Amino acid sequence: MSENTSNTSNFIKHIVKEDLANGTHKEIITRFPPEPNGYLHIGHAKSIVLNFELAAEFNGKINLRFDDTNPLKEDQEYVDAIKEDISWLGYEWDNLHFASNYFEEMYSRAILLIKKRMAYVEDLSQEEIREYRGSLHEAGKESDSRSRSVEENLELFEKMKNGDFANGEKVLRAKIDMASPNINLRDPVIYRISHTEHHNTGNTWCIYPMYSFAHPLEDAIEGVTHSLCTLEFEDQRPLYDWVVEHSEIHATPRQYEFARLNLTNTVLSKRKLKQLVDENYVDGWDDPRMPTISGLRRRGFTAESIRTFAREIGVAKSDNLVDVRMLEHFLREDLKLKAPRTMAVLDPLKVVITNYPEGEVEWLDADNNPENEEMGTRKIPFSREIYIEKSDFMEDPPKKYFRLFPGNEVRLKHAYFIKCNEVIKDEDGNVVEIHCTYDPETKSGSGFTGRKVKGTLHFVEATQAKKAEYRLYHSLIEDEREGDSFLDFVNPDSLEITHGYVEANMDDAKPQDKFQFFRHGYFNVDSKHTTEDMLVFNRIVELKSSFKL
Repeated sequence: MSENTSNTSNFIKHIVKEDLANGTHKEIITRFPPEPNGYLHIGHAKSIVLNFELAAEFNGKINLRFDDTNPLKEDQEYVDAIKEDISWLGYEWDNLHFASNYFEEMYSRAILLIKKRMAYVEDLSQEEIREYRGSLHEAGKESDSRSRSVEENLELFEKMKNGDFANGEKVLRAKIDMASPNINLRDPVIYRISHTEHHNTGNTWCIYPMYSFAHPLEDAIEGVTHSLCTLEFEDQRPLYDWVVEHSEIHATPRQYEFARLNLTNTVLSKRKLKQLVDENYVDGWDDPRMPTISGLRRRGFTAESIRTFAREIGVAKSDNLVDVRMLEHFLREDLKLKAPRTMAVLDPLKVVITNYPEGEVEWLDADNNPENEEMGTRKIPFSREIYIEKSDFMEDPPKKYFRLFPGNEVRLKHAYFIKCNEVIKDEDGNVVEIHCTYDPETKSGSGFTGRKVKGTLHFVEATQAKKAEYRLYHSLIEDEREGDSFLDFVNPDSLEITHGYVEANMDDAKPQDKFQFFRHGYFNVDSKHTTEDMLVFNRIVELKSSFKL
């Protein structure tokens, strides 16, 4: 896919153009390398769009590679979900790879480093290694293991591979420079022991390469030309280059860093998102309040809106905070011509039109989308009994209240003028029903000009209305305030559930169908809770926002 027509900044694209122009590369190869330890989120979408569309624009190739080097956290469920999310976003990869398929190659490269006296088996514990590494202001300290002979290191590393040691008992470290100003070069760990079954290789291995060692090797093995990472990997670039150089693989990929996506009122950390799932703050990775691709999809976001958003925020070298309303803006822009208009009542109040014939139902004309004539029209029922929103009636209204109140007249959308004459209450004084009269001369589209009203209300005809549940979502993460954990910022009122009615013509609505409910916003039929007896709608986004591009 190469539909990127945005003029926003993308310094990496300029690098690619220059590399192709000067002959550094004849073909570019990018990669998207998620670790299968959770579901993808909107931040990953930025990287997906960047990598896939760069490859497409310059007639290159894109690899989907699962960086599955840590079996403790990885699972086939995440592999399958990641594939589904990328396909849903509209992209196809040229090659599918797993880091675990290179374990034998990585092991042989580690052996090579040992033979070149560039790696050694360490006896220190994890805590001792951290202590020996020093600080930003103090050089590291060499351990006794650093002076081991090549023969002893080879023997110990083979024993690590054969399972002769317990978890944490030994590690393999790169032998670089314990006095380097870059702490990442102070003999980093490149292999650790983990007696854990792997989702792809089973129990074949009990030693696993560290990401900082595996990732450059994977890029080099696959011939990746431009390895695109977020800024937190910038300090690790020297280690990336060191591994590529000294492992003696022909290809020499280059790593480039760009700013990760930060969104207001949003957590973009797989670890934190997993905590929200595990501790039941949400009902799964695809909860519509989650910023995961699956959550956004279930809520009703379109792939087109996410792709456009990812392009428009640009690719820069410095971090910034993007307003989540920008993402919502592109969703509205995408849906306004696609989503059919219909009427729904989320908090119903019955209205009886006392002068309308009992038992009669007439069918009125309504546009499916006034902004897109190609979507045509539909017929909606109208009869003696209808539902309106409770908030559209007040018995004792303030000034400049133009909706329904005793003695006031309003227009019903697509229908007639009605006037409130009587209020029916229960024994506790709550309004349970209102009685109105209608003027048959005021039918919508009739050209009636006798008088004007200031309020227009939507409604649902009562006898044929379809019951529905509405799930209204608010920010899961509140603005920053005092707290010791991000969980202190979780909004306890992020989900509001109401029950009401939709038009009768919604009988055929199915999961993932999207609609604009007059005055309420854009809604999506929920894929998890909808049943034959009850439609459940997720509000995707409200109709209006104060956000400006």
